[in-house]
Amino acid sequence: MITPAVWFPTVQTGTGTDVFTRTLVDNLNARGIRAEITWLPHRAEYCPWSVRQPQAPDWSNIVHANTWLNSRLLPKGMPLVVTVHHTVHRPALRKQKGILRALYHQFWIAPNERRMLRLANQATAVSEFAADATRKDLVDRPIRVIYNGINTDRFYPEPRDKGSDPFRLLYAGSWISRKGIDLLQPIMQKLGPGFELLYTGPQEGRVHGNTRDIGQLVNEEQVVQAMQSADALLFPSRSEGFGLVVVEALSSGLPVVTSEIAPITEIIRNGVDGFLCPVNDTDEFAKAIKRLKEDSERYRQISKSGRQRALDRFSLETMMKQYVELYSNMLAPDQNKEAGLSPLA
Repeated sequence: MITPAVWFPTVQTGTGTDVFTRTLVDNLNARGIRAEITWLPHRAEYCPWSVRQPQAPDWSNIVHANTWLNSRLLPKGMPLVVTVHHTVHRPALRKQKGILRALYHQFWIAPNERRMLRLANQATAVSEFAADATRKDLVDRPIRVIYNGINTDRFYPEPRDKGSDPFRLLYAGSWISRKGIDLLQPIMQKLGPGFELLYTGPQEGRVHGNTRDIGQLVNEEQVVQAMQSADALLFPSRSEGFGLVVVEALSSGLPVVTSEIAPITEIIRNGVDGFLCPVNDTDEFAKAIKRLKEDSERYRQISKSGRQRALDRFSLETMMKQYVELYSNMLAPDQNKEAGLSPLA
């Protein structure tokens, strides 16, 4: 069997997709599978002709790219894996985008994603929701779901007296409307004394009142420390492709109070690992958070259940096993033929 050797031409965006790529590459190399990233500037996404064509390393035999990578930046003739991270083309999201972003997604990103999905020998998605939305909105083709995994040894519960004041909530995420950042302050106002929000927003996006800006978290260690200093994750997002921070919180023993949206519903079981609240319903968010503070026994049960959920379903080991299997199968001609791993016409 041919050993996979994977090249990742990747536009650097400063988002979770960068974390995904680094994690995958680091862990492939740790498992004896050669992998390397060629980072491309952000302008390669919207102005790909301004970037020199990246060259695949001589040793590589598979290309793995994000569906947002412009197809002109791909080498010709190499087996291609594409991963769907985002689901930005649903009509319900148009109101949150603004006219320019909506046009950009409709007339630039969507056509490119369709090309990438048709070119790919194998397509993956980070959630069932992302796969279903892609088949509905872009290209109806086979898409394998491989959940993003985390290092559950790094993200672990840190003992802390959860009955003490203040009850600390953490928001960790991008400072954009679809993440529900405009809901943070109303929720905290409803909670009042005895609660504190730690948030990672930029200087111009400060939330006032019983809150504290902890700055940008630039590496995994800082994320771990933030998780271990909090009592629960507050995540009022309106749209996600997966929700990696939710899994990190579960693994860290933090109950999650979040919106009842797909694909978060693939991660959180309402009342078991956390609470799923109606989108934009700040009253329900506040009620759920108060229940966590007031019922210490239920808090402990939810914390324990969430940690086990992360271990069982979203471990890094599980993710890596599935990607190694996918790459290996792509390089086995007989298995490729049986699995239908040829590009779409």
